Amino acid sequence: MALSKLERRQRIKYRIRKVVTGTATKPRLSVFRSNKEIYAQLIDDVAGVTLTSASSRDKGITANSKVEAATAVGKSIAEKAVKAGVEAVSFDRNGFLYHGRVKVLAEAAREAGLKF
Repeated sequence: MALSKLERRQRIKYRIRKVVTGTATKPRLSVFRSNKEIYAQLIDDVAGVTLTSASSRDKGITANSKVEAATAVGKSIAEKAVKAGVEAVSFDRNGFLYHGRVKVLAEAAREAGLKF
């Protein structure tokens, strides 16, 4: 029997999370992509705390397309991370393919100063 889209993503997500964890010095940059919006969080898995977050729903982010929104969110999360004293992160694509909006967000975060 074929897996649904959600079940397939869930399996990939668990496979990724076995390897990728976040600490206070190197938090996990988790990305969630819905049909309309895109969200990013810096997570310290040891303490179980979200350090900072950004999304396409934030007030300062305006975009004409979903790709532009992803770029803006990537820059925003990187700026917030640098303010919080974080330079390196481990990237968690959350079961989504590293393609399209997820890739654009990651590249924008790299350009804005995050290392991963």
